[in-house]
Formats: sequence, structure tokens, C-alpha cells
Amino acid sequence: MTEGNFVDYVKIHLTSGNGGKGSTHLHREKYVAKGGPDGGDGGRGGHVIIRGNDNLWTLFHLKFKRHLRAGHGEHGSSGRSTGADGEDVYLDVPLGTVIRDTETNEVIFEITYNGEERIICEGGMGGRGNWHFKSATNQTPRYAQPGTPLEEKHVTLELKLLADVGLVGFPNAGKSTLLSVITSAKPKIADYEFTTLKPNLGIVEYRDFQTFVMADIPGIIEGAAEGKGLGYYFLRHIERNSTLLFLIPADAEDITKQYEILLDELRRYNPEMLDKDRLIAISKCDMLDDELQAELKVELDEKLGVDYMFISAVAQQGITELKDKLWKMLNV
Repeated sequence: MTEGNFVDYVKIHLTSGNGGKGSTHLHREKYVAKGGPDGGDGGRGGHVIIRGNDNLWTLFHLKFKRHLRAGHGEHGSSGRSTGADGEDVYLDVPLGTVIRDTETNEVIFEITYNGEERIICEGGMGGRGNWHFKSATNQTPRYAQPGTPLEEKHVTLELKLLADVGLVGFPNAGKSTLLSVITSAKPKIADYEFTTLKPNLGIVEYRDFQTFVMADIPGIIEGAAEGKGLGYYFLRHIERNSTLLFLIPADAEDITKQYEILLDELRRYNPEMLDKDRLIAISKCDMLDDELQAELKVELDEKLGVDYMFISAVAQQGITELKDKLWKMLNV
């Protein structure tokens, strides 16, 4: 999937169908002068239904679909015939999609498992025909119920990636390089900040044909929780990852400080993110000789309160050990 095809935010206008009108027909046939009321009920208007589909990874198929409308219910007719129901419209979305009311920004519901169906706009009920209203004192009612009106909503679909491992780090920390080495994904890689503007997913192949999903999230900068930089655009994707892999380059001025800044941004955005399993990968370790790496290890053992390991995606150092560690964290 190319970066341009990854769409995780869509606004769409949804409209259900009107209910059909009940019929006011009076029965007439040869030799039956006054057959009485036999008007049928109107059909139900079509629903707009949102459905989870685990074959989808993005909202790209909705990028150019701004309006979605269900069918109207048919009117009732003679012989107590009920009108046909309006056609339901299904909106397939990836798992992890949050549906918000665009006007109030309130979460309506979330789609989390395959085949889950939720009605977002209910079709109008069909009106009852006049035969429902006959009585001993009113044997030929000439009225029926109209169908109830349609329902419409402006909604925002917001995708939060469902991945096993989320890569967290500052811009240009080497996240995309690691993803390209550890998976078959082909993210854009360049020597400047914010090369990655949209999340990338990759399947990590482990031993015995086992796999797990890794997500490369656009880089965090200080103040991201307040919307600075790409802000909320990427932070929501980290919420659904079960394990967080913090990637900090070995040539950083202060590795511990960078980790604390990243952790603080996650805490300010959503404190529950700190409950996830965390691992620090010190990238670009091929720049360090054995002596520097030993000195750095002593310093990190004193300051960091979380597991860490040295890796180099370019030199293929520590990659197998990283897979082993992540797999163990995911399957404890």
C-alpha cells in the first residue's frame, strides 16, 4: 500500500430512507358494493448500517464518497398488500474504526470485530393502512398513517490502527528503516524529518511461520499532545497497539531525556497508554564501538527503568534478538 492510499480520516453524510405511506383503499369488486377498507401498510425505509471488515486496512474506498443514501419504503396498496422495505445500505470499514458525530465530536460507537454490524441511521417506519382503523362505529375509515421520516447524520470515520507493535520515536529516528528491514513493507525513507506522514503497516515473519503486525507511526515532537506537529493525527494510532517499541538513535544527545519526553507526550494524550508493555531499541548502534556501547550500557542501567537493547537496521545487528523479545512480550 502506497502512502497516498492510506486514508484514516473521512467525513461523510448519511441518510436513511423514508417509511412508506399506508393505503386508504376500499375493497371493490363485482357483487361486493361495500367491501370495506383493505389498505396495506407502508414498507420500512432502508437503514444505513456500518459493518466491520477485516479485509480492509484503510478508509481509502470512502475517500471520494461524500454522501450515502438508503432506499425509501414503498407505499401500501390494496388487498392489505404491504409495501416493500427500502434497500439497506452497508458501509464496510476496517476494524478499529471510530464513528463520531461531526457536529458534536462525540463518539457514537466503535467497530472492533469482523462482521460487527451497527445501524447508524434507522429507516423510517412504514405507516399503517386504513384496515387497521376500522371499528364498529367507523367501518370505512378513509385515512391511514404516513410513514415516519428518514434520519440523516454527518459523521466522521476515524481509523485507529490495530497492530501488535507500534514504533514510537522522534522524527528521523530510523523507524521506517527498521520496518523495511524487519518486514516486507516499503515505506518512504529519506534523511529529513517527517519523511513518514502516514502510518505504515508491516507483517513481521517469525519462526514456524508465525507472524505479528508492526506499525510505523509518524514521528513525535515535544508538544504533540497539544496538537503540535502532526499531533493527534498519529497519537490515536498508538492507542490500539498492545506493545510499544521506543526507537531512540544511539547518537542522541540524551537517550534518557528523549525517552522521558516521548513517554510524557503519551501520558498527556492518554494516561492509559502507559499501561502497555514497553521496550526501548537503541538504533544505529553500528556507530558505536564496543567501548562506547559498554559505557552507554552502564549509564542506561542506572537511569532507565525499562528493558532496552542495541540494534542496527542497516547493519542487521540485533534484529533477530529484537524479534525474539517482541514475540515473548506479545505472548506472555
